[in-house]
Amino acid sequence: MTRITFLGAGSAVFTRQLLVDILRYDDLPELEIALQDIDPDRLAIARGTAEHVAQRLGKPVRVTASLDRREMLEGATAVVIMIQVGGVDGTRKDLEIPARYGLRQTIGDTTGVGGVFRGLRTFPVISEIARDVREVCPDAWVLNYTNPMTLNVWWWSVVAPEIKVVGLCHSVYWTANDLSELVGVPFDEVEYAAAGVNHQAWLTEWSRGGESLYPLLEAKLAEDPELLRRVRVEMYRRIGYYPTETSEHSSEYLPWFLRSDEQVAQYRLEPLVYLDISEKNLAEVEQVRRQLAAGEPLDLPDEGAAEYAPQIIHSLLTGTARKIHVNVPNAGYIDNLPQGAVVEVPAVVDGDGVRPVAVGSIPTAGAALNRTMLSVAELTVQAALTGDPRAVRQAVLVDGNAAATLTPEQIWALCDELTEAHRAHLPRALGGEVDLVLP
Repeated sequence: MTRITFLGAGSAVFTRQLLVDILRYDDLPELEIALQDIDPDRLAIARGTAEHVAQRLGKPVRVTASLDRREMLEGATAVVIMIQVGGVDGTRKDLEIPARYGLRQTIGDTTGVGGVFRGLRTFPVISEIARDVREVCPDAWVLNYTNPMTLNVWWWSVVAPEIKVVGLCHSVYWTANDLSELVGVPFDEVEYAAAGVNHQAWLTEWSRGGESLYPLLEAKLAEDPELLRRVRVEMYRRIGYYPTETSEHSSEYLPWFLRSDEQVAQYRLEPLVYLDISEKNLAEVEQVRRQLAAGEPLDLPDEGAAEYAPQIIHSLLTGTARKIHVNVPNAGYIDNLPQGAVVEVPAVVDGDGVRPVAVGSIPTAGAALNRTMLSVAELTVQAALTGDPRAVRQAVLVDGNAAATLTPEQIWALCDELTEAHRAHLPRALGGEVDLVLP
């Protein structure tokens, strides 16, 4: 029986999405879905959800669940990681404490001060997972959904370079899908590809029948001035290629949009929006709990979802070839981004595994913006490796959004406060209370 392991399975709504996508394939061997979480209550919800989905879809799936991560990893073919170290409380701190200093963020999970501290509290757990994978399922494919994507995959490459790890995000798919809908072109007729870094890759190919669809986008922008009030459109107009993350996310990766009330209003942004999103996610988990307890049917996602983990699992088990986008250390895949840094590129996946595709150089202006995000990531990884607290603060210092709003002195003070707030999850050398296993 093929074992698929979910770490952080208490993310019950996302677990349901992935399970539905996997179990809708009719040509898979019999599966065991192994669920692990550190919260027994959330784990019970995940198990109930998995059993409900398997029954609804009529699939003979074995569902196991345990708080013991090592037990659930034993013999796994694929390991899906969707943990959130510190939970929603950690997210609140990442957003609310900087806001008191005047630093606006929208999501705070990718780069900048929120991404830096989210990464630093995730690294120790990744190191522990890597130890377990190395010992009990060394041939497994590790499929990471946990943000900050670039930071976490980079840390994997440092602590366990021999393990097969890819970072997965649906932003490229949905960018191409939504743009095609905007210009009125059926998505099944579209060819697309993107490259750069996660949440800031660039749509370098977007065409139908060999003809670029960018002229259709230009015409749409010309007829609807309100579209110009979106961050991604402004980035496209200045850089020349469309970025692959939402306007809300993209606004906090650059110094241009959250620096003033006027810019926030101009681009229709909502600072701290992820706080509301997080509360809604918690409410949805509670709804699932009530539905399971009452024996009510859960809402199942529509077919044709864009998540890559189910597609990879299907390809590994059936040999089906398909193209996806993945986050991996740069090993000659993008010429004008640093080698070893984590980049997002197209990849081919089939029964032999996942093979990233070299794309050459990406647009120069786009690469320049990417390198700023990679510098934040590099300094954060360096901070964890060396135990140098100054590198944490330097990572925030080079972030465009933070530097556009705060002085160096304010950045140092903010990092001091966040270190204290996250002490229980940070490495000891950086002011925390957690032992960090280094290579």
